[in-house]
Amino acid sequence: MTSVDTDLMRVLADPLRLHIVTLLARETLCTTHLVEETGARQTNLSNHLKVLREAGVVETEPCGRFTYYRLRPDVVESLAGQFADLARTARATAEANLKRSCP
Repeated sequence: MTSVDTDLMRVLADPLRLHIVTLLARETLCTTHLVEETGARQTNLSNHLKVLREAGVVETEPCGRFTYYRLRPDVVESLAGQFADLARTARATAEANLKRSCP
């Protein structure tokens, strides 16, 4: 049975967290940059970054009094692979015309 990591999906389903992940896919940014880019309040952004960090989606790099955030591509690739597996299963099901009979 093909499954998708639902906990990770919940983490990424939030629009601001998805926006943060999209920004971090392009470059490593500190909190100040992320506040500027997203328009979110510092405390709100920090809470979302904590969720992403605890889920293993981002990692941190201290730099003086700033903390830089970097996306962990392996986590995104894993989730993408789960969806690719799901799509392959659906394609095979459609090609085999598998369907359950109604009672």
